[in-house]
Amino acid sequence: MAARLRFSLPLVVWLACISFAPPTAAQSQADLDYREIPQQPIETGDKIEVIDFFFYGCQYCNDLLPRLERWRRGMPADVVMRHIPVVRHDSWVPLAKTYFTLEAMGEVERLHPAVFHSYHVEDLYMSQEKVIAEWAGKQGLDREKFMAIYRSDETRQKVERARKQTMQYEIQGTPSLVVDGRFLTDGASAKTIEILDRMVRIARQQREKKAGK
Repeated sequence: MAARLRFSLPLVVWLACISFAPPTAAQSQADLDYREIPQQPIETGDKIEVIDFFFYGCQYCNDLLPRLERWRRGMPADVVMRHIPVVRHDSWVPLAKTYFTLEAMGEVERLHPAVFHSYHVEDLYMSQEKVIAEWAGKQGLDREKFMAIYRSDETRQKVERARKQTMQYEIQGTPSLVVDGRFLTDGASAKTIEILDRMVRIARQQREKKAGK
């Protein structure tokens, strides 16, 4: 397989891992850990929604992945987590298409971590169609089916929706985690999982208050 172009890595990481603006001295501790955004639609119904906004090319996303996966496997029964690939630039589209193709094939659970591994450890240039097609075959997927979905209008529409959601959710950097369409935190913190638990508790309390419990 072709190797990922070395000269592109610093630019990709810089673009992908933009930090949130530094907090002012007047901000509370809660403000330092997370912030509220305009309420976004919840797609998980009665369950608390956690969205992992990620970019496969982001080293911080790769670093967070093992901790986030452990949290996901043990998350409360009233919580659902889903992933949305961040699309801030056209150059991010191929990796977003990779995610949505895996999702359409029911392979996110098995191969989402494998994409990170191939990009960051095996140093594969996963944005090239030739590389991703060969990669798909080596993962035991039907290459022709994979590429048909990858190139489909449905996948392009999903990518455009993810691009809009990147703006609507005010995603300034990756990784970012959003709870119940309202609470946003920078996933690059060493305390990310602790903050995530706190946001889930607050979301649960607000739901209970709204329900009159």
